[in-house]
Amino acid sequence: MGPPNPLDFYDVTALLSDDERLIRDTVGRFVDREVTPLMADCFAAERFPSELVPRLADLGLFGATLHDYGCAGLGSTAYGVICEELERGDSSVRSCVSVQSSLVMGAIHAFGSEDQRSRWLPQLARGTKLGCFGLTESHGGSDPARMRTRARRHGGDWVLDGAKHWITNGALADVSVTWAMTDDGVKAFLVEKGAGGYEARVIKNKLSLRASSTAELAFASVRVPDSARLPEANGIKAALRCLDDARFGIAWGACGAARACLDSVLQYTQSRELFGRPLNHTQLIQTRLADGVRKLTAAQLVAWRLAKLKEQGVAHNAQVSLAKWNNVRAALDIARDCRDMLGAAGITLDHVPMRHMLNLETVITYEGTESIHELVVGRALTGQSAF
Repeated sequence: MGPPNPLDFYDVTALLSDDERLIRDTVGRFVDREVTPLMADCFAAERFPSELVPRLADLGLFGATLHDYGCAGLGSTAYGVICEELERGDSSVRSCVSVQSSLVMGAIHAFGSEDQRSRWLPQLARGTKLGCFGLTESHGGSDPARMRTRARRHGGDWVLDGAKHWITNGALADVSVTWAMTDDGVKAFLVEKGAGGYEARVIKNKLSLRASSTAELAFASVRVPDSARLPEANGIKAALRCLDDARFGIAWGACGAARACLDSVLQYTQSRELFGRPLNHTQLIQTRLADGVRKLTAAQLVAWRLAKLKEQGVAHNAQVSLAKWNNVRAALDIARDCRDMLGAAGITLDHVPMRHMLNLETVITYEGTESIHELVVGRALTGQSAF
């Protein structure tokens, strides 16, 4: 028996079903052939590779866990391996799929009317329409209930005023699931591109997630009919339910970014020679590689176990928080150390660790900062909310 696979040290692959392995391998080949070759240039140019959207749709990756309406109806583990492989390519691609699937399609599927589901979900699944999730506001951050975006009744319509910030897919989206405060609490509305008073402004000069389309959404007396309101989306807890599904994908995706970084450094340190021998012959490099594999292996097992809990319908939101916190922190630590092991070469886009490192600086912040997830776990441990 040979040594363990360094990128799957505890053979998590053996825990996958045949179908899950097939999905992982299919998405993995797509990432190797069509995603990874684009990402350095897209990152440098601050360009989202929109040309990948039809291929993502063809593979059935949009709304993959939803049933009917043209969706694949896959299990949580299958969706997890999809996210892992996509983020192995780049966080921007996984983010696009996560927003489209968990936040936009998930919200419409869970809280929308049958007319809304029938109209939007097939188009979103085919990738002929893209969506965004308008929740975050610049002054709110970790406290989304402070939202200032307002929706007021005007006859049979609603009029929205306000702004949303840091919205993935915002400038590309044909529809925004927009959360707003009303006289009866927080509600969600489907605001379509081209609506009067609605504008999406691209956020430029980012140092992280540069290949992701990120925007500010502005609403100036935007009028929408009552039929655009998601009838079952009542209260901030509805928005947070969508975010938990997205955080699950992040926990798996972080493993993909970590794998890409370690794979790069394993190859580099085998061929790079200093002082008459390859770098991977030295104790210093071996201990750092071993530490990275330790962190990756723990993260992979956490992600797999969380998927099983979700499939059993017993996953607690604090378990999702622990997985997002643990796995992104592990991936970021791995990416930083891999960048360092590459030496001066590590600061270029010829190697993937620094690109992943910079992306993960955003991933560790969005959809709940590390500190917030620590406090979610703390609340579960003590029964006391500290935020």
